[in-house]
Amino acid sequence: MVCLGNICRSPLAEGILKSKLPKTGFSVESAGTGDYHVGDTPDPRSIKTAEKYGVDITNQRGRQFKVSDFDEFDYIFVMDNSNFENVVKLARNATDISKVHYILNEIYPNQNHSVADPYTGGIQGFDNTYKMLDEACTILSQKLLK
Repeated sequence: MVCLGNICRSPLAEGILKSKLPKTGFSVESAGTGDYHVGDTPDPRSIKTAEKYGVDITNQRGRQFKVSDFDEFDYIFVMDNSNFENVVKLARNATDISKVHYILNEIYPNQNHSVADPYTGGIQGFDNTYKMLDEACTILSQKLLK
C-alpha cells in the first residue's frame, strides 16, 4: 500500500487489509513515495479513525518505497496518480510495472480513481478515506483468499 508520506492513507489500507486476511500466508506493508515521515507513527487522525472501526495501526512506522519492494511483494497498490507515477519511475522492467495497481480499481475497475488525501482536512476526511479503503480491501481480500 503506497501513498505520499505513509502516515494517512497507506497505513489505513495496510491495517484494513491485514484485518481481513489470515495472520499467516500474507505479507501486507505500506510505504510512502516521499521520505518525509520515515520512522514516524501514522497520523493521530488515522490512528483514531482505525480504532473507531476496530483496527490497530499504532505499531506501524513510516518508511519510503524502495526498488526491492518489487521483489518482496506480488502486488503494489497506490492511492493516486502521483504515487503511481513515482512508483513506476522506480520500476526496472515491465514485470515490476505490472505489479502496480490503483487500490480503487478494486471498486471501479480500470478507472484509476484516486483516494483523496485527508491530511489537510478534518477528521471526516479520514472517516471517508477509511470507508473507501475498507470497501476496496474487502474486494481485494476476497480475491486474495481465492
